[in-house]
Amino acid sequence: MTTDTEPKLAAPGAGLPAPELFIAKKLFALKCLSGSRENFIEGFKEETAKIRALLNTCPKEQCNEQVLISRHRGLEDSSRHWSVWMTLDHLRIVNNGIFLIISELSYGRTPEGKVSTAEVKPNPDLTESIVEEFENGCADFLEQLACIDELKSKALHSHPWFGPMDAFRWLALASMHMGIHRKQIAAIISGLKP
Repeated sequence: MTTDTEPKLAAPGAGLPAPELFIAKKLFALKCLSGSRENFIEGFKEETAKIRALLNTCPKEQCNEQVLISRHRGLEDSSRHWSVWMTLDHLRIVNNGIFLIISELSYGRTPEGKVSTAEVKPNPDLTESIVEEFENGCADFLEQLACIDELKSKALHSHPWFGPMDAFRWLALASMHMGIHRKQIAAIISGLKP
């Protein structure tokens, strides 16, 4: 559901402000150096559980209300006017895409096409079924990931912000990405009118 007055936001795919992107690249590189497969999987599970807990605090009749929130770190300006369900849809799309990339890289294949943040924006017209789709997507991600032995792949695939990455770095990104949008969901719920 959209509101009558759509806010003026940057175009989808505009990215992050240059200074923030510079810092994000450094922090992400550090996270990848200091983290492990187990850390990133545990982080993904924890973020999924935190999102589930947040969903339990959101009145169902308001889950598809778009709320304009302040931009926080890691969030593109174009993503600031979403609903809770739109955020779940985005996470479902991205998690599925990341797993496909991880799978291809783990077999030594470079996925076709370019990753674009503009291409993973959610549908505003959603129903409650997105909650189950999100949950199933997270469970599938973890189940299928368990079948992949080696994540330090020689094959690389580029992220528009972080450049060429192996399967291990894509897993690190999945965990971090869930945290960014968990904060977004919390902000949306806080901004809902009673």
